Amino acid sequence: MKWTTMSRNIGKAGQFGRRMGAVGRAFALMAVCTLCFFIVFGLAGFLQSRMTTSPVSSMKGIAAAVSSQFFMDMMAMEVAHMNRDVKASTFSPKNVSGFVFQFLTSINPLDPKSFIAREVPLMGSDSAILLHKGSGTNTSVYPQDYHPPADSLKPHRPSQPNGGTADGGKGAPSGTDGGAPNGTDGGTLSGTDGGKSPEPGSGSANPQSPPGNETPGGTQAGKQPEKKKVVFIYHSHNRESWYPELKTKKKDANDAEINVTLLGKRMAEKLEGLGIGAVHSGKDYATEIKGYNWNFSYKYSSATVKEAFAVNPDLQYFIDIHRDSQGRSKTTATINGKTYAQVYFIIGHGNPNWRKNDDFAKQISDELDKRYPGLSRGIFGKNKSSGHGEYNQSISPHSILIEIGGVDNTLEECYRTVDVLAQVVAEIYRQAEKVNAPADTLVKKTS
Repeated sequence: MKWTTMSRNIGKAGQFGRRMGAVGRAFALMAVCTLCFFIVFGLAGFLQSRMTTSPVSSMKGIAAAVSSQFFMDMMAMEVAHMNRDVKASTFSPKNVSGFVFQFLTSINPLDPKSFIAREVPLMGSDSAILLHKGSGTNTSVYPQDYHPPADSLKPHRPSQPNGGTADGGKGAPSGTDGGAPNGTDGGTLSGTDGGKSPEPGSGSANPQSPPGNETPGGTQAGKQPEKKKVVFIYHSHNRESWYPELKTKKKDANDAEINVTLLGKRMAEKLEGLGIGAVHSGKDYATEIKGYNWNFSYKYSSATVKEAFAVNPDLQYFIDIHRDSQGRSKTTATINGKTYAQVYFIIGHGNPNWRKNDDFAKQISDELDKRYPGLSRGIFGKNKSSGHGEYNQSISPHSILIEIGGVDNTLEECYRTVDVLAQVVAEIYRQAEKVNAPADTLVKKTS
């Protein structure tokens, strides 16, 4: 009897030991798998940080959208007597739920389009990632591209000798003087516009005029343009226009005459007036390119940029001016009672040195924030899956794409913004020249 009992106890002990051994092996296997998991993902993260050049890898742009108030609210959660302003906390249920939902699903609850963008082909192809916020950034509103219909890309019909046009007698757009161009490559624009355009710096929240005395036209008195040309302004989508400026009822805001090339000409003239050599190209690719295809816009403008650089080897700044496809409420800022077309910048990760271009865009955006709070909508990044991906930005660390206003802005509002941009670009260039100038040159200038 005792022998039988002992045998049973030994059997149970052996069975228990085997179970414990199995548990131990399972635990050891899980520990090894966990260790391998962290090692593999750690190495993957390390390699990604070393190899990736994409500006859109920062947690879907969430890092850029975090404001200083976020950190203040975090500290306030631990320090009971820390001063808190009356604004809603960053960690309010609404903010937290929206943040988590968008991060997990890539759907913006405030943007109805995002609910179906992943299901409808090409609908989400223009998505961008916020790299740096501007004072006018609305994190629920992102850049929007629009493919114009084929009939808006027909070859341009030249103006008639009597001042009318072949497409129904369109006159000059509002905010222009209807006169002949002065020092530009075509279009209606001169250094001054008879007082119809706003004065640069007037009506700003923090007006800071460039050094020297300015004339009403925005040029510095006695200041002559530099002989060398350092700024090149062009337009990959040169027919982008605005509904308020079109005299005919069109389904799309694209036009062969009244378009963003007017902004480029304006900016070139303002820069010349400020003593910065500038060149502008208003090429109408739909007319000049046989078998024109809108999808190849950046291929055409790339050739334009290379041609300009070949003729003017001193060119340093390359600015591609567009306008956004969103409505007025999303593209307009009111500053000291005057309305301005807001701006934002696009940086393409197809350029391996995109960070340098991003730094240049940030210089401009930060300066706009200081002078005209609300004017800059920030800087966005796009890769090849959501845009061209390169945008001619490999040619120079100072090559950028600027979107000025939207389809519902007026030319006058865009001109106000262009005047401000010209001032900022001119001063950034001057500062860079001072830094790069040889020591003996600086001594001569200051003596």
